[in-house]
Amino acid sequence: MQRGLVISIHDVAPSTRSKVELIIADLARLGVCRCSLLVVPDYHRQGRSLADSGFRSWLHQLVANGHEIVIHGFFHQRTRRNGEHARVRFITRIYTADEGEFFDLGYDDALRLIQEARDDFGRHGFHPTGFIAPAWLLGAEAARAVIDAGMNYTTTLRTVRDFAGHRTISSQSLVYSVRSDWRRITSLVWNRLLSRRLTINPLLRLAIHPPDLEHRAIWNQIGEIVEAALCDRRAMTYQAWLSAQSEIRNQRSAMA
Repeated sequence: MQRGLVISIHDVAPSTRSKVELIIADLARLGVCRCSLLVVPDYHRQGRSLADSGFRSWLHQLVANGHEIVIHGFFHQRTRRNGEHARVRFITRIYTADEGEFFDLGYDDALRLIQEARDDFGRHGFHPTGFIAPAWLLGAEAARAVIDAGMNYTTTLRTVRDFAGHRTISSQSLVYSVRSDWRRITSLVWNRLLSRRLTINPLLRLAIHPPDLEHRAIWNQIGEIVEAALCDRRAMTYQAWLSAQSEIRNQRSAMA
């Protein structure tokens, strides 16, 4: 079975482009030339990302070089509501800093936003097959909308959901939280331990956010994990890895 390394770069938008460019360049120096780029259609309501011609051209070049475009929410923001329970407030305000857009979004709203994003990308020559919710928070109604919108897959913190293959793959993502000193220290310890525990996993996932680049200890550890992973793994996009697994299953079925 193909052992894969999927690095996803989150929150890709015109306002984060300069940092994402540096991340991609650093990863290329380590030997990673293919990532899944999680592009936000209208990041924090700053305006449609693909309306920026320079940003579009840059994305097209990245796709031509083997990177994958993934729809990442729509606004990447969730409006606070009155009367929210303590658990909801914790998840949406403290854990995700008001960015859990699809956490409890209703089916109709979720379907409308995903279809609008898919159509916008399509008009500009992009044909993403994956949708990943901000902070991986995807409620049941929104998850149903992802399927009905025709997306092939999504991911959560701990799984990859392959709708086309009708299966859920267990694979916890490495990810860093850098908003405070204690979060950064905890992330370094946790991801070191988790990366060792996941050594036997067929798929190793690493999620990178633009602010990660600003913290030397975090970025150094990311580099160490990537270098170790590439000793016996191939850097791939999510869609490429899923396609490879599908091909393996088909070959096994043909031999049975």
